[in-house]
Amino acid sequence: MHSTLSALDDGKLRDRALGWILTLSITAMAFLLRIYNVATPNKVLFDETYYAKEAWGILQSGYERKWAEGANEQIVQGDLSGLLEDPAYVVHPPLGKVLISWGEAMFGMAPLGWRFMSVVFGALMVLFVIRLARRLSRSTLVGAIAGLLLTFDGLAFVMSRLALLDIFQATLAVGAISALVADRDWFRHRLAAYLRKHNLDDLGGRFGPLLLLRPWRITAGILFGLSCAVKWNTLYLLAVFGILVVFWDLGARQLAGAGRRKWLSPLIDAPAAFLQLVVLAVPVYIATWWGWFTSDGGYYRQWGVENPDHPLVKIFGKALGALMWYHQAAYNFHTGDGIKEKTHPYQSHPASWILMLRPIGIEAENDIQPGSQGCEAVGTTCMRIISGMGTPLLWWAAAAALLVALYLWVVRRDWRFSVPVLALAAMWLPWFQYAERPIFFFYAVTMIPFSTVALAMVLGWLLGPASHPKRRLRAMIVGIILALVILNFAFIYPILTADLLTRPQWMQRMWLGNSWI
Repeated sequence: MHSTLSALDDGKLRDRALGWILTLSITAMAFLLRIYNVATPNKVLFDETYYAKEAWGILQSGYERKWAEGANEQIVQGDLSGLLEDPAYVVHPPLGKVLISWGEAMFGMAPLGWRFMSVVFGALMVLFVIRLARRLSRSTLVGAIAGLLLTFDGLAFVMSRLALLDIFQATLAVGAISALVADRDWFRHRLAAYLRKHNLDDLGGRFGPLLLLRPWRITAGILFGLSCAVKWNTLYLLAVFGILVVFWDLGARQLAGAGRRKWLSPLIDAPAAFLQLVVLAVPVYIATWWGWFTSDGGYYRQWGVENPDHPLVKIFGKALGALMWYHQAAYNFHTGDGIKEKTHPYQSHPASWILMLRPIGIEAENDIQPGSQGCEAVGTTCMRIISGMGTPLLWWAAAAALLVALYLWVVRRDWRFSVPVLALAAMWLPWFQYAERPIFFFYAVTMIPFSTVALAMVLGWLLGPASHPKRRLRAMIVGIILALVILNFAFIYPILTADLLTRPQWMQRMWLGNSWI
């Protein structure tokens, strides 16, 4: 009985207070680091030209609206007269823009307003990563290491300071995985409590308690629905972990002593999981279109009225039929021949993402003459650059750690390492099927949370138990790796924030030459 209960009770950490103190402290540091000077540059940057303006339309009307030519310059001057009445055709769900609009509601249609919620979610992603790594590793120290690594990643930092969609998708996705891992422990702990309550050594071949209502799994279903309501490709993550949780439940029943009756789990536990993850995610997703449903002017909003005989309208009704038609059109945009023929100077093949071979330029003011804007260059010019790049040493160390994590999962049979490996694969590998169209490195912000978890867990494995004779030496190695990542972040900080640099100073940070320029 003792061994079964001990195995089922695994994951009960006793330093909850310390765990939350460290979690909130690192999260607060990440927030302060990201919010500092976030309104600079005072302009519409990169794809903010879409999402910041679409968010303002949602705030005003419940749906995205078009803007007049030259509106970006007018907005910076406080002139919002460029907002037109016509609906804008957009190809992403509304939730990310709704979240951006919350910041605009608080701070106005200005850089602080449209970037504020990205800062909030960038810090929340650090919180979720700490809790995920802590629970997986059974170590508050490893959780703290993961949080620090993510805090000082350049790509996560930049994406937390722009009004783009990806930071919202990534944060909600990490939250969903964190909830699923919490559910795994919750289920096993409830099985242990059942055995104690009935004074049993094990289930003795019985199936055990049903435990169909699982609060953490419901939380995960909601978060998956919300993440998909920012960008659709979270569906791959939901599919992978929807399958994985079936095996987790099966393993828990077997560990508790269900014997051959464990095979009832796919017939009982699995359908409940499907309802709480996949089925629940659907109405959550649809609910994020509330503003579009309750308006009359949204793009394609009247399509169902105008096409009453279409099969979609006959089956689903005018409103839902119109929404499904909208989704079909948006999917065709993402996968059609038109976009496949386009090119972009910063497009990058997903195979290059894991080693960060082609980051993306966000902002470039690259011909500042000496004497202008404080430029003191001699024989050259100054620049202000924002590069969407990760912290190089972190990304390269994480790539190596993923190989170690794969070994520890597959060869050493340590289930914990499967989580970051599978999550990263689900957010990365599907992009290969779209490699013929322009895709960009900043999409990899959905990968770096799981990379940092994998790296932190591998460092925890390297560190070993406190009783290990070489613990001090190993602790020094881990500390040096963490320090080098932070120093590397500090070194590239000027090209993450548009600080003034001379051209030679900029080139010093372009370690891979033309590939990074």
